[in-house]
Amino acid sequence: MAALVRLLAPLEIAAPAVRTAISRMVRQGWLTPVKLSSGPGYALTPRAVRRLDEAIARIYRTHSNEWDGHWHVLVTSRVPERSRRERVRAGLSFLGYAPLDDTTWIGPRRSPEADALLEAESLRAERFTARHDGDSASLVRRLWDIEGLARSYERWLEDARELVRAADDNPDDETAFAVRSRLLHEWRKFLFRDPGLPRQLLPEDWPGDEAAKFFDLESSRLLPAANRFVDACLEEESSD
Repeated sequence: MAALVRLLAPLEIAAPAVRTAISRMVRQGWLTPVKLSSGPGYALTPRAVRRLDEAIARIYRTHSNEWDGHWHVLVTSRVPERSRRERVRAGLSFLGYAPLDDTTWIGPRRSPEADALLEAESLRAERFTARHDGDSASLVRRLWDIEGLARSYERWLEDARELVRAADDNPDDETAFAVRSRLLHEWRKFLFRDPGLPRQLLPEDWPGDEAAKFFDLESSRLLPAANRFVDACLEEESSD
């Protein structure tokens, strides 16, 4: 906990907020208490590891984006409870699915996390892969707000260029960590909006391409110094 408090201080996150967040993550099943050589600590749960692996693959686009023209289709049983229904909707949307109706969802590819999400909600679903017999680009525009997403990428790029001005050609480690963390935090918000659609279904002048290039360039540039700051925080904890 002490190492996390030091690590998050450059982001202006106070110690009480860190402790509250950790407690909430334990209750939600993302972290589990463990005993470390230096005292009490926390470890990621298997569920958190799966979520982080999936998120990292989407943030840094480590998976191939080649598309064979098939959609992944989920047909779920009906969910009568509103709160549970909203959780399912939020979870499947995060994984890149969009609803055709109340019980049918489609995504450009199967998400490894979909089964775990449905199991956690005790929700039965039939799974299919299928080709769309029609204009898939029109289907995409109907199911996802492509114009709104494009505007979000344009705004992100404008804000990101302003943000990285704080980290010049040779930033100190703490500044590099803070700027890169904020850059990554804003970029990861697209996980909740961008389903990772095949490039051939997006407009030719898609602003997400330029935004992704800028993110890749700046996050890579700042990574060595940011890593040094993380290591220093952890080493300080080990020496206490």
